[in-house]
Formats: sequence, C-alpha cells, structure tokens
Amino acid sequence: MQFYIMFLLVVAFVLVVVYLAKVAVLQFEERADGDVLRVKESYSRIIQQKDELAAEKKHLEDESQRIFTLYELTREITKSFDEAEAFQSFKDYLGRQIYLDDCQLVENFPDDISDFPSFKGYKFFPLKSKRVVLGELAYKGLADKDEETFSILAHQFALALRRIKLYKEVENMAITDSLTHLHTRRHFMERFEEEFARARMRKLPLSLLMMDVDHFKRVNDQYGHLTGDMVLREVGRMIGLHTREIDITGRFGGEEFCAILPDTDKQGALLAAERIRAAMHDEKIKAYDASLNVSLSVGVATFPDDAHELEELLDKADWALYRAKKQGRNRVVAFSVYSD
Repeated sequence: MQFYIMFLLVVAFVLVVVYLAKVAVLQFEERADGDVLRVKESYSRIIQQKDELAAEKKHLEDESQRIFTLYELTREITKSFDEAEAFQSFKDYLGRQIYLDDCQLVENFPDDISDFPSFKGYKFFPLKSKRVVLGELAYKGLADKDEETFSILAHQFALALRRIKLYKEVENMAITDSLTHLHTRRHFMERFEEEFARARMRKLPLSLLMMDVDHFKRVNDQYGHLTGDMVLREVGRMIGLHTREIDITGRFGGEEFCAILPDTDKQGALLAAERIRAAMHDEKIKAYDASLNVSLSVGVATFPDDAHELEELLDKADWALYRAKKQGRNRVVAFSVYSD
C-alpha cells in the first residue's frame, strides 16, 4: 500500500513536471515567435526605409539632373541678346536631349492656322511669361515620353525670351527720345561715328541733314508747350516716315533734328531733304483745339565733297541750316562755301 502511494506520488510529480515543462516550452515558443515577429517587422521596416531612401535618392538624382539640364540650357541661350541666336541655341540643345522632326519659333502667331499650310502636322506650345504670350513653338515628331522634358525646356526658353525682350525694351528706352521716338542725341552721335568710319573705309558718300522747326518759339508762346510737344512728335513721325530704313534719324536737341543718309551723294541728299520739307509743309497738325502748319529749314552737307572729318561735316551741315534760316526758312540749302 505504501509502495502504491509512493508510485502515485512519483507519477503525479512526473505529470506535474511534464506539464510545467510543456508550459515552459509553450511560453518559450511564444516568446520566440514574438521575437521572430519583431525581427520580421524590424526587417520589413529596414527594407521599407531602404526602398524609401532609394526612391529619395532617385528623386534627388532626377532633380539634380533636371537642374543641371536647365542650368546648361540657360547658360547656352543667354549667351546672346539676339532672339534668333538664342532660339538656335535652344534648338541645338533640345536636339541633344530629345528627338524632334522640327521645331520653329513663331512670334506672330496667326489667328487661323489653316492660312499657313507649312505648319500642317505641327503641334504648338505657347511661350508665356506672367500671362503674356511671347510666341509659340511649332514642333512635330515628339515622342509621348519626351513631352514633359520638352515642356520643362520650353518653359525655360520662355523665361530667357522674356529676359531678352526686357533687355531690348530697356535698351530702346535708353537710345530713343521719348517724345519723338527718334534716336537720342547721344546714340545718334554714336551711330554717326560708326557710319562715318564705314564711309571713309569703303570710300562711299555719306550725307548729313540738319533740320530745324521754323518759328517754334512762336508755337509755344501762342498755343502752349503741350501743343509744342505734339508738334515735335509729329515732326519726328514725318521725318521717320520719309526716310529710308537704312537712314539714321535723331532729335539733336529742342526743335532741331538730324538724319544720316548712308551711301547718298549731294544730289540724293537734296532730294531726300526736299521730300521731308515738302511733306512737313503740307501736313496739317491737329493739337487739342488747334490746327496748324509748321515748316522745316534743312541744311545739307556731304562726305567727302564738303568735309573729310566728322566734326567738319557736322559744322558744315549746321552752317547750311543757318543759311536756310537766313534766306527765309522753309527751304533746303546745301553747303557750298562759308559766307555771311
């Protein structure tokens, strides 16, 4: 009996030990599974972070490449302030980045594209800067995958084109008389020096017209300075209208104007001067409530007939103008010899 009890106790002890061992094993497995799960989660996070870092790296590389591309493009197209040269640089750079059959700059975009059969099959990209359309890029043969690249580069060219136009506007303001829209005296003299040197080097004639509005002080006194300004503006317009594209016109000061006539001898200069004088004489100027006529006196001098130096030519044209005034105004006088 005692042996039997001892046996039962041993069996019970063994069962308890086995049970406790199973519990311990289960707890260990649960902890192990938990550790494995945490390791997996940690590994997943590492993989995710790695993927995110790789994506960020790729994004930074793409952004760096885009910035470098824009820098290279900007550097090339801003080498010149000439629109045609800037566009050619843009077109050359574009050809190194993507493939296009053709790309053209259209500054005066037609209202009806059907009137321009040469653009058949082209797409158009508007070049805008602050809602102002500077022109259009007409292009064809662009692959769909290159549309974004083309758009980015075209926008950059639009910025450069706006910069060129602003530069030209500022430059034009610096060399153009705001009232008459002819050249300022300073710029006129710069061009005069260039044309005189060219005429001397190529042994070509060059004529200079000096023009003065007759009785301009009387206009100011009778009608006021605002009317006087309108008269000067109209005189500038008529001079520009009756001179050639190659001629250089300017406001010399006050009511005095001048014109350089390249490749023009004395006879040609006299005809040009008379054309301007007659047109001004026949023009009826309407200024506010006033309607008036003004006339011009014109002095003419020619290189090399009258002078061999720039200052001498200028002085002799001015002397001829003085003679026109003295002889009664509203006339053209060519330099002959100095006299009273």
